[in-house]
Amino acid sequence: MAFPTPETLKVLIEPVVVSHGMDVERIRVNRAGSKSVVAIAVDSDTHPDLDTLEALSNEISLVLDTAEEAGQVSFGAGYTLEVSTPGVDHPLTLPRHWRRNVGRLVALTDAAGATIRGRIGALNTNGDHVILITRNGKKLDIQAVELAAYPKAVVEVEFAEIPAAERQLAESTYDDSLAWREEHK
Repeated sequence: MAFPTPETLKVLIEPVVVSHGMDVERIRVNRAGSKSVVAIAVDSDTHPDLDTLEALSNEISLVLDTAEEAGQVSFGAGYTLEVSTPGVDHPLTLPRHWRRNVGRLVALTDAAGATIRGRIGALNTNGDHVILITRNGKKLDIQAVELAAYPKAVVEVEFAEIPAAERQLAESTYDDSLAWREEHK
């Protein structure tokens, strides 16, 4: 049996991950001599803590070991399992990524390479537009941004506390944000 692909591993582990209320965000498999590395990134709306990740790692390890014993997969001489969250450099590609990062700064790049930066607000009900809160000097601006127009989006690391007015807008609903924009034109 060949070394398992990320797709094969996803079929095996996804039921365990979903049972914990999480999503599989990424699976990387690196064959490295006698020991290989299986790195799995998971996330949820509640952002899993270390205890949750440890419990999940133990369950995934059991599933993979059982699959190997049954001859479904072969890791060769062995593997090291790493279970973590995706990290700040994980691109925002799905509506759930945007929802999980409300209030954070983001850089969006369009197909031509133009970049805009702002704070993530609410998604619309279809999950195809997001509120982007930007600053023009001291004035806050609200834009409804079509996600398809920006194929590259990443969260930016921020160490300062979020200004109260920006936090309040980020926590508003999509429709309330648009209403705020109309009131403040």
